[in-house]
Amino acid sequence: MLRKLLKHEFRATGRIMGPLYLILLVLSICANVSVRLLGTSGSTMLNIFGGLVMVLFFVGIMAVCIVTLVLMINRFRTNLLGDEGYVMFTLPASVHQQVWSKIIVSTVWSIASGAAVFLAAGITVFRVDYVNDFFRWLEMIFRQITSYYAINGAAFALEALALLLISCAAFCLQFYAAMAVGHSFVGHKSLLSVVFFFVFQFALQFLGLSGAFSFEGFNFGGAAAIHAALWIMIASCAAVGVIFYLITTFMLKRHLNLE
Repeated sequence: MLRKLLKHEFRATGRIMGPLYLILLVLSICANVSVRLLGTSGSTMLNIFGGLVMVLFFVGIMAVCIVTLVLMINRFRTNLLGDEGYVMFTLPASVHQQVWSKIIVSTVWSIASGAAVFLAAGITVFRVDYVNDFFRWLEMIFRQITSYYAINGAAFALEALALLLISCAAFCLQFYAAMAVGHSFVGHKSLLSVVFFFVFQFALQFLGLSGAFSFEGFNFGGAAAIHAALWIMIASCAAVGVIFYLITTFMLKRHLNLE
C-alpha cells in the first residue's frame, strides 16, 4: 500500500514541481544570456532587459524554495488533517504508511529543489573556460582527498549523504508534528500549529546549545574529528526525527480532531 500512496503523491506533487523546475531552467538559460549582455552590451534597453531577466531568475529560485515548503505542508494538512482525512483514514493503509509516504515524497522534492537551484545557478554562470576550470578544481580536490584521507573520502561522502537525507526528513517531521498537535484542538488549529512549531524549534535550539557545551571536552584530530562530527550530527538528526515521528503518529492515532 505504501507504494500506491507514493505513486499517488508523486503524481499529485509532480504536476506542480515539474513545470516549476522547467520554468527555472528556462529562466537560468535566459539569465546566462543576460549576464553576457550586461557585461558587453552598451545599449541601455538591453541592459534594462537583462536586469529584469536576472530579477525574474532570482524570483524563480525563491518560488522553487517556497513552493517546495508550502507543498510539503499543504499536502500533509489537506490529506490527513482536513476534509480529505476522512477518506484517507478509511484506506487499507496504516497511519505509519500515510506518514512515511509524506516524509519520502517531501524529502525527495526538497533534495530535488536544492539540486535544481544549484543546477540553475551553474547554468547562469556557464562558460566553457569556467567549466574547464571547474573540472580541474574537482580533480585537484579529489586527488588531495584521496592522497590524504584515502578511503575516508568515500566514507565522508556517504556520511554527508546520510546526513542530508536524515536532516531533510527530520525537518519535514517537525512541521508534521506541530500540525498534528495543533489540529488536535477544537479551535485555532492553524495558529496553534504555528505556535507548536516555534515551541519545537526553541526546544531544539536549547538542546543543541546544551549538546555543544557537553562536547567541549572532547579532543579529536584529523579525519577522526570529521567522522565524529558527522556521526554526531547524523545521530542528533535521527533522534530528533524519531521524536517528531512518534509525536506525529501518536497524535494522528489518538487525538486527531477533524471537526
